[in-house]
Amino acid sequence: MEKNWPNVYKELGIKPVINARSWVTIFGGSIMKPEVIKSIEEASSVFIDLEELHEAAGKFVSKVCGSEMAIVTSGCAASIVLMTAACITGKDQNKISKIPHTEGMKNEILIHKGQRNNYDTAFETPGGKLIEYDNKSLEKNINDKTCAVAYVIAPFFDEGLGLKKTIEVAHKHNLPVILDAAAELPPRENLNKFISMGVDAVGFSGGKGIGGPQSTGILAGKTDLIEAAQLHSFQNLHTTKAAIGRPMKVTKENIIGFITALKLFIEDDEITEKELWYKKAQLIKDKLKPKKGIKIHIDDEYPNRQGPTVVISFMSNYDGPRSEKIMEELSNKDPKIFVGGGLNDGHAYRDEIYIVVHSLEEIDIDIISDRLNEIISG
Repeated sequence: MEKNWPNVYKELGIKPVINARSWVTIFGGSIMKPEVIKSIEEASSVFIDLEELHEAAGKFVSKVCGSEMAIVTSGCAASIVLMTAACITGKDQNKISKIPHTEGMKNEILIHKGQRNNYDTAFETPGGKLIEYDNKSLEKNINDKTCAVAYVIAPFFDEGLGLKKTIEVAHKHNLPVILDAAAELPPRENLNKFISMGVDAVGFSGGKGIGGPQSTGILAGKTDLIEAAQLHSFQNLHTTKAAIGRPMKVTKENIIGFITALKLFIEDDEITEKELWYKKAQLIKDKLKPKKGIKIHIDDEYPNRQGPTVVISFMSNYDGPRSEKIMEELSNKDPKIFVGGGLNDGHAYRDEIYIVVHSLEEIDIDIISDRLNEIISG
């Protein structure tokens, strides 16, 4: 069995991999639908006023998210940079021109210690200083340097006080809550759920569950904050000095591709989609032949699982290779197979392998099942 190997990669000697680890950036995010590709091709055929396009796209996104305002960004990390910069400077042009040099400004962002992660550098990029707190010390850490409270939702992350309580405490002290929800779509309800709960700004990836270009994202929230973020962004094209977001370019093709993908995303039937994922997960589970000490089940617990996921757990009486060794073997053969498991983004170690099925084709399922049976059942 051999995966389709497009000529554009073949010419560079790059072989396709099997991505059973979800919409992660390292493997290219999601596979765009034909309609999205067609819209990108059409968008590339003419010139437009990019500021007008950004404004129109932002209005559409804000309507979808139920937010006061929104902008299309070059990914969720860019959304975090821009929302953080907005919290530090507001609309003060003098402060905006000084970013990332924030001496003398309110530049401290509070973050729960259980939500620290590989990507929270984005909060620091515009000159923010992350200050950790625990469940008992949020209010104690608020001072005259605090500009925002950050919150991160991701699989197996500590929920801290919970988003609702965090918002209550932050707003009590007139502080905005800025939310990293990069991979929290689907469920589609999250597009407006967090806004309706009261977060001041939220960032989503456009190239994961939405299925848009990988270098796109959403920044949605309250007008004052998003207008300030816009002043820092690539959209602010006529200033004498470029702001922190100038390298975070979003092309006309990416904007149109993203808007097309978002339209398709909100039109799709989530129940039917999830039923298809369950069928894929069940097919893998049925094909696997575990030995003693291995438990295989399908888990769909949000937010730890991004849809129905096949989970292989290793009990104490299992005497074969464990998760890290199996993952290594899967990724060292042709085609390379990447699954999830082991250390979760610097958080708790879980001796399991998980297979995210939403992007898998039938040939992928056969290859994964055969390879795993060779490793764990041989």
